[in-house]
Amino acid sequence: MSYIGSFMGEYDVSIPEISSKEIEKFETHSLDTAHYYLDYINYSVFQNPFRKFPYFTASNIHGNLFKEITRNELFSGKGDTWKKDSRIPETEQLGYELYSAEKSDFDRGHLTKREDVQWSEDRKVAIAAAESTFFYTNAMPQVDRLNRGIWRQIEDYILHNQTISKQIKINLFTGPIFLDNDPDFVTKIKEDVIQLPYLFWKVIYYQNNDKLHRTAFLTSQKKLLEKRRIVKPVVRSDEQLESDLFMTFKDAETYQVRVDFIEKLSGLKFHEAAENFVEETPEELIVSGVNVRSDKTKDIKKAIINITL
Repeated sequence: MSYIGSFMGEYDVSIPEISSKEIEKFETHSLDTAHYYLDYINYSVFQNPFRKFPYFTASNIHGNLFKEITRNELFSGKGDTWKKDSRIPETEQLGYELYSAEKSDFDRGHLTKREDVQWSEDRKVAIAAAESTFFYTNAMPQVDRLNRGIWRQIEDYILHNQTISKQIKINLFTGPIFLDNDPDFVTKIKEDVIQLPYLFWKVIYYQNNDKLHRTAFLTSQKKLLEKRRIVKPVVRSDEQLESDLFMTFKDAETYQVRVDFIEKLSGLKFHEAAENFVEETPEELIVSGVNVRSDKTKDIKKAIINITL
């Protein structure tokens, strides 16, 4: 069962719409967008054949039917088995050739988290759903400090502290932001230059007080990619520096933002819903018991995570 917009019942949450600029690319290359919308178990992927990474993943999460499954239970105990999706050309997705290349100092970061989709009344189906997240169409090159840091803590918080503990249903979208000036990976892949996205977002839809709500998060790995010399340095003009909306944000940290902020960066259009976060400036999140810091640095607020679904 793939992503279902009406999963929560009363509200039908449609998938994000890509920009007219992206649609024109499909038309120019005589490609059908529907062919790149790939259904898996409890989630779906919309693949970007031009950048060879997904535009986004769309998942349904059922807190009441979650099953605890260890990695050792997957693939008959053989461990992680990543593979390309045969439904689209190999040349329109990146796999082992990227993650084993010279200077590939990054993880195969799941967009749809394995645990998010391992739910079902049938444990075998939950295991199959978890295994289905190991397609390269669901992976992005993410530096370990990002993939295993607060980004993962936010994912765990949403899944375990909110969705499972409250036994609720949510719809979750996750993806990279593709920018024209994304840095180039220092190693060519089969003679192709690969641009590596450095911004990643999540948009969560949930019901509260008989109303549909949404909340969003954004993170960056730009400086980590540059510091580790994974990408070639990007020389920006003064105009580009002024227009880069995420230049001053701390690397590998996660920020709560308004969904329209992600729309402005990505060109995607998200389903309308109420938002509790109304600040114009992103709020840096920390998952710990320390006191909230009241100081502001470059219009970024820092606060203990207080997401309530």
